Amino acid sequence: MLRHQKDTNPVESKESLREKKTLAAAEIATIDTRVLESCPNGYPRLAAFLSSESNFSLYRGFSFLHSRVLLELQAEIAALESELDELDEVDNETPAGKRRLRQREWDARTPRDEDGYRSRHEVLAQLRTKLVEYDELHIKARDLQAFQRPSERDYRSVRTWFWNLKPLVGNEAAFIKKKKDFVSLRVGRDWSGFDDIIESNLRRFDCSLMRRMFCTRELQEKTNDQHVYYYSASRVESFVDSIITSIIFVLLVLPVVAMYKLTSLGNSQATFNAIGVLVVFTLLFSVAMSMLTKARRHELFAASAAYCAVLVVFISNFSGSSLSDSGSGSMSH
Repeated sequence: MLRHQKDTNPVESKESLREKKTLAAAEIATIDTRVLESCPNGYPRLAAFLSSESNFSLYRGFSFLHSRVLLELQAEIAALESELDELDEVDNETPAGKRRLRQREWDARTPRDEDGYRSRHEVLAQLRTKLVEYDELHIKARDLQAFQRPSERDYRSVRTWFWNLKPLVGNEAAFIKKKKDFVSLRVGRDWSGFDDIIESNLRRFDCSLMRRMFCTRELQEKTNDQHVYYYSASRVESFVDSIITSIIFVLLVLPVVAMYKLTSLGNSQATFNAIGVLVVFTLLFSVAMSMLTKARRHELFAASAAYCAVLVVFISNFSGSSLSDSGSGSMSH
């Protein structure tokens, strides 16, 4: 039996294998990105723009309509409540009616003698339906109120894009003017004014270096419009965190060095000056916390108290060491 063998070149086989791996890696790395300009102008492009960046996901919350519907349901439930109370009062005036109040089965299967009154079962059934609807709407409205409100920068960006592209016309374009009714679908930390300042400056000093640092390749492929900026939220947050960390580090080191220099003089005036440094830097720390972060009042108070306590410990330690040094010097003299 004859065997036919193919002559294979090991160099060619390695090159073909390497080429296959390269093609496979390129295929795996390929990401399909929806480009804004590829969508027809109108609702398709508007939807593509609003979904292209979490900061642009702004939609109306319809808080006024929620209030109107809640008030309507509240009035309907109040009317049913009055009807149920009146039914209870009527039944409480007769022996047969009192039995209805004490025995649900008797109330359900015994017809009423009075005209113009529905059965208690009908009233309670309608109340149950209305209460469930009312409670669900209450919960949804509360959850909607907990959504983040769009920042001035985000709303202005969406409004500017809307004005330039004009994806909608007529009355359907009027919703963009309802600024106070918009909510943001963006999740994550609530950005402070300092974050907005940083991102605004990134847009102001936009260049190729800034885009390489703060914009991923996928974000760059979303649009060809040079007036639309996409920055990676994680990269901007990391940059802001590094700045805040540096500021806090400076606010911790500078007062310690200043108080050490003052308390090393070993007199009472230097100690009072060190206390003044403590007060000033504690105030600066509180201002920095309120401006750079979204800390709440109790968090701001706790952080300022802890910062002040740390500086007080340094003052006491430096003062004690300086007094001991001066005392030992006088004794040796």
